[in-house]
Amino acid sequence: MSQEMEFTDQNFDQEVIKSNVPVLVDFWAPWCGPCQMMGPIIKELAETLGDKAKVGKLNVDENAAISSQYEIMSIPAIKIFKGGVVVKEYVGVQSAENLKKALEELA
Repeated sequence: MSQEMEFTDQNFDQEVIKSNVPVLVDFWAPWCGPCQMMGPIIKELAETLGDKAKVGKLNVDENAAISSQYEIMSIPAIKIFKGGVVVKEYVGVQSAENLKKALEELA
């Protein structure tokens, strides 16, 4: 069982870009209502997928460099990385089933 990760400007390259497993990044902010709805879904995914993928969140208010690099305009924004590149993107609240399926296809 794996825990939800916290991605930052400082650890993004190591944890996401250089990861040898698919990585789901939830770009969020504490003041965003729909982002709060995604919280339990992200936590559940992290626990369900275990070592098959990394799942975590990046606070856009505290990590402006990465948020700007990936042109985050609306949140929640979910990006799935594989091999250091974005392979799937979603904006808005997503179902756990939809995200789990997308990650399992890449694992």
